Amino acid sequence: MDMEELWSKALKHTEIVRSRIQALKVYSETQVPYILLSESSVNMGDTIVRKGEVKVERPSLVVPPNNPMFEGFEFDGVEKFNDNNFINFLLIRGITIPSLRYDNKVHTLDVHEGKLSDAIKKYKKTLQQAEDTQTGLIAGPEDCWQLSLLIFICAQIARDADNDIRKLLEKHHQNGG
Repeated sequence: MDMEELWSKALKHTEIVRSRIQALKVYSETQVPYILLSESSVNMGDTIVRKGEVKVERPSLVVPPNNPMFEGFEFDGVEKFNDNNFINFLLIRGITIPSLRYDNKVHTLDVHEGKLSDAIKKYKKTLQQAEDTQTGLIAGPEDCWQLSLLIFICAQIARDADNDIRKLLEKHHQNGG
């Protein structure tokens, strides 16, 4: 599959089941833990469970003019894929991402024996019972899970934008601006 097909598939099939409740930090890096669930393409009826975290450096709206940097979002089998090609791919589609570093680390890769819908219910309940306000729960296709994860991170940044602007203005006024 080429990048265009993967992107379309991720947009169509990614579901942010449970957003991170805690806002991203404006003036320092934020560790964004996630659980990403995908229907297994190998064992039909099972679910792939990726647990990891994305380190987002300074997700404020005031950013340097450099290009964003993506680590840990590699795609196997996508011809000529690199950060610059990926950034250009997004820009052509009208998608801009703050010029920050996004560093993904998958900590565990497991199989949930059961359907995706059952896995969603299980992990949603687990996060609620633990009162976990930091971990996001995402469902997306296995072959483009990286794009599903990126959609989740972008949704977090967009959701926190109003709060970020308020914090930036408060800091500016406190500093005599």
